[in-house]
Amino acid sequence: MNHFEVREGELHCEDVPLSAIAAAVGTPVYVYSTATLERHFTVLRQALRGHNVLGDPLIAYAVKANSNVAVLRVLARQGAGADTVSEGEIRRALAAGVPPERIVFSGVGKTAQELAFAIDTGVAEINIESEPELDLLAQIAAGKGARPTIAIRVNPDVSAGGHSKISTGKADSKFGVSLAEAERLYAKAAASPHLNPVGVTCHIGSQITDLAPLEAAFAKMRALVERLRAQGLTVERLDLGGGLGVPYFNMPEPPSPTDYAAMAARVMTGLDIQFAFEPGRLLTANAGVLLASVIHRHDRPEGRRFVVLDAAMNDLLRPAMYEAYHDIRPVRPRGGPEQLCDVVGPICETGDTFTRDRMLPDLEAGDLVAFMSAGAYGAAMASEYNTRPLIPEVLVSGDRFAVIRERPSYEAMLERDKVPAWLA
Repeated sequence: MNHFEVREGELHCEDVPLSAIAAAVGTPVYVYSTATLERHFTVLRQALRGHNVLGDPLIAYAVKANSNVAVLRVLARQGAGADTVSEGEIRRALAAGVPPERIVFSGVGKTAQELAFAIDTGVAEINIESEPELDLLAQIAAGKGARPTIAIRVNPDVSAGGHSKISTGKADSKFGVSLAEAERLYAKAAASPHLNPVGVTCHIGSQITDLAPLEAAFAKMRALVERLRAQGLTVERLDLGGGLGVPYFNMPEPPSPTDYAAMAARVMTGLDIQFAFEPGRLLTANAGVLLASVIHRHDRPEGRRFVVLDAAMNDLLRPAMYEAYHDIRPVRPRGGPEQLCDVVGPICETGDTFTRDRMLPDLEAGDLVAFMSAGAYGAAMASEYNTRPLIPEVLVSGDRFAVIRERPSYEAMLERDKVPAWLA
């Protein structure tokens, strides 16, 4: 469920008409619903807590999906932790009020500076993804007289995800270590006076719409825990990652959080351990829309219709990068017959195409449209390509809204570039 619906002939976010936001802030703009963020977190938490097997797990929101500090604060106030993959994301989580003991630090390429920062911050867990990283962390910890808590990230060789670029659990993926390597590295970490291994973790992909690969991965992780314990090693935590798909409009309905939790509980029955989960798009995708304006409609003589928007691939990269589908809705639907359209942006790339041959209502210059399910991997992946300013973000709560990231001026953008003295 989300809180975007048509009332009195106009699409609203909660109690705010989207045209009011467009008039106040301009377009393109991202708009997020507080009520939807809160509801999605509550539904997942209740589903997981509904099984005694899973206890009260850590729900560490994957910050990369939407890293705006205001969005993070909404989730933090509901009790969410944070799954982070950079020092910058750790800092964002802290700024949003996420306590260090609920922050997980993941990622395949953590620098020495980032590892030192994580130690100093006292994050809950550093997920180790290779032996060189394990050795580097031990060296840094020794220099600080610290003993950071770690988990070993496992690549269970299970393929899953809505696109090859977001499938992370196959053997040839850059993420994590093999099951056999995980056993050796866990024992090595346990023997180190500078490391505190407490668990293992996996994450096999994003936008997963079938529970079977998740169940296969979870079963392998359980077996790993049992083997490690049989060797006399202490394993207190099992982080099962995220990746459960969301109901993008006009796409097959994915498993529900209730079904997901029931499957996890069934696989883990009798395993006395603390669980963690890392949802990202599950919480934020359908909590946001990209609001854009039609610049003009170009009807070719041969019959092709192009609807040109002021939003572009630098604002919403997913269609160009992943061939992702986003429902496109007029903010003030007129009704009438639909026609085949190509919806495109103004960037000088053929890839700046949101959709081809989509049946859409009649759209004219000045009309507002909303890209649904744009709250995840939208603003977080945006860029200033073609010297286009990063677009603003707005958070709605009831009948109130606030700009939570401003659109930069061209002057501010240009001031970041520095001309060397010999060119002055």
